Amino acid sequence: MKYYVIVATDMPNSLELRRSVRPAHLARLEELNAQNRLQCAGPYFHEDTNNPAEGGIKGSMIIAKFASLADAKEWAAADPYVTAGVYAHIDVHAFKLVL
Repeated sequence: MKYYVIVATDMPNSLELRRSVRPAHLARLEELNAQNRLQCAGPYFHEDTNNPAEGGIKGSMIIAKFASLADAKEWAAADPYVTAGVYAHIDVHAFKLVL
């Protein structure tokens, strides 16, 4: 397995939808973490803040191990944020962890 980075961009004004789907999204990440496949995951913001109420969440980034690019894309496509319509766009790329 090697690392892949998943970079997702939220739909405009999706914060409330994001909040409602968050438990299911986090449960999938916890599965990766329990399998020792998750390097990091979290949201990124429009403004210089970590508070979604201050500037809004722009999207999410996940770095995790998968067997192939196809597997990483398949996993990303099944994320609750995708199926609920939180994400407008997702990019998945092979990633080399250096430090």
